[in-house]
Amino acid sequence: MLAPLFVIAFASRPAAACGHPVAAYEVSEGGVIERPLCGLAGDAERGRAVVAGRRGNCLACHAAPIPEEPFHGTIGPPLHGVGAVFSAGELRLRLVDSTRVNRATVMPPFHRVEGLRGVRRDRAGQPILSAREIEDVIAYLLTLTEDAPADETR
Repeated sequence: MLAPLFVIAFASRPAAACGHPVAAYEVSEGGVIERPLCGLAGDAERGRAVVAGRRGNCLACHAAPIPEEPFHGTIGPPLHGVGAVFSAGELRLRLVDSTRVNRATVMPPFHRVEGLRGVRRDRAGQPILSAREIEDVIAYLLTLTEDAPADETR
């Protein structure tokens, strides 16, 4: 009787890799990371805060429907409507390591730490965003299903 209880308890725990700063993930043949990092469910409100804030620094390169922030970037594509274009798995791959989609991208890998140059010693081995923050940003981006208004410029 103890064995089934142990299996149920063990199976319900988050993956062991979640104790490490970088979560384990698998890229499918279709070029997506299907499973949420560490099995976490994202929160769109927290994700919006990451996108709007300095932690993710997303607005340095992207425009987004966050009107209270005055300056939005034009280097990357606008985030308006991104939730209608990409799946959670596609967004996850782009956030974790966008070089897997475009080797020449200027977008940093937000959850990869290997093979990087110029990383401060105190940040070595630490991703820019945690697994929770990645999943929160995905939850927010999936809410962005409308294109930018016609009168809004980048």
